Amino acid sequence: MKKLLYAIYLLVFTIFALVMYAVTQLRLTGIKVRDFWEFIEANETLDKLYIFAKQYERMSPQEQVVYLEQAEKIFCAFDKIPEELWDEEYDKYKEVLKKYNDIKMLRWASNKTQNSY
Repeated sequence: MKKLLYAIYLLVFTIFALVMYAVTQLRLTGIKVRDFWEFIEANETLDKLYIFAKQYERMSPQEQVVYLEQAEKIFCAFDKIPEELWDEEYDKYKEVLKKYNDIKMLRWASNKTQNSY
């Protein structure tokens, strides 16, 4: 029984030490833990938006608004993290950014034509 408690204590201590080490490493690089967590969540959203951007050529106005909002959250989270940490995601980021810019231009052009009448 004592050996089991000792093993559990050692395991908990090791996990705690690893978490503290990771937090220390993040702080040493100048990254806040909250910003890093937002980056992890944004990375998951980036994957979904990347697939969405590849599949849908035409989006409804509601889908466009949702896409733009989600993309802006991703851009904000990625801006807080050094590029070296997300180099392998650059192609997805670039594709989402391209679709974001396309939607912004379409919306701007449609607003421009509506306002000219």
